[in-house]
Amino acid sequence: MHNPKLKVALAQIAPVWLQREATTAKVVEWIASAAAEECSLVAFGEAILPGYPFWIERTDGARFDSDIQKHLFAHYAEQSVVIERGDLNTVCAVAKKHAIAVYLGTIERATNRGGHSLYCSMVYIDATGEIRSVHRKLMPTYEERLVWATGDGHGLRTHSLGAFTVGGLNCWENWLPLPRAALYAQGEDLHVAIWPGSQRNTEDLTRFIAKEGRSFVISVSGLMRKEDISSDLPHADLILESADALMADGGSCIAAPTGEWLLEPETGCESLRTAELDHRIVLQERQNMDVAGHYSRPDVTRLIVNRKRQSTARFSD
Repeated sequence: MHNPKLKVALAQIAPVWLQREATTAKVVEWIASAAAEECSLVAFGEAILPGYPFWIERTDGARFDSDIQKHLFAHYAEQSVVIERGDLNTVCAVAKKHAIAVYLGTIERATNRGGHSLYCSMVYIDATGEIRSVHRKLMPTYEERLVWATGDGHGLRTHSLGAFTVGGLNCWENWLPLPRAALYAQGEDLHVAIWPGSQRNTEDLTRFIAKEGRSFVISVSGLMRKEDISSDLPHADLILESADALMADGGSCIAAPTGEWLLEPETGCESLRTAELDHRIVLQERQNMDVAGHYSRPDVTRLIVNRKRQSTARFSD
């Protein structure tokens, strides 16, 4: 019988902004710290590797054919994650070394889509160091669409973790009822929501999803401060001129299946916070509400999910 309890960690960090190798090294350190706290899972914010594109709304990002935007995008692409190249190998190795699972927000250059467009991808690495799913954000939000491509349903998957079944979504995807339903249908009872960082996003939705799904919900956010912008970056002077002192304030938190806080949102600082989750509370709360089980009516409403990885060509040699 599984131990009903699971210890998890929320790694609320700032990236070494737009620098893949340095940010990877930082992520590895925080994974090791979570393992030292005897956690079985650690999660990081959306797009943390190598960072969220905060420059867009601060540098006239919607101007068509702008040399500035081209230079910034090219740098972003160069610093993004190519999984097939082995860019996550050190993260996988530390997960395996410490036998800890990891949810990591990345910017992915997808080789199966030509290798030049970028996707906001949520990567799940299990405790053996294997990448088990890569969920590309279905619909980038507002100005994100100027740098991120739309994803697909391939990563809408759950994973066994101790007594729990864990799944996750990127940022505003967590507002979408149907992707949530796709995870509920696979038995999800521990939901991981990752964000670039804002308490205004996490303080209401985290508790709502917990009460809707009768699941534990972890919201993990990034942090981004003006001092995190290196002067070595392309057009750093322009970005610094328009940057706010605090562009992502965190807001990481955990809600129980009752909707009550286990960890309330924390803002303004980097932190590693842990909590012990008890799967028996999930079972207790499913007694009167189970949205994919006894409270569902698949004979009346049913969801069809396409989980094929999308590509522009299929070759037959």
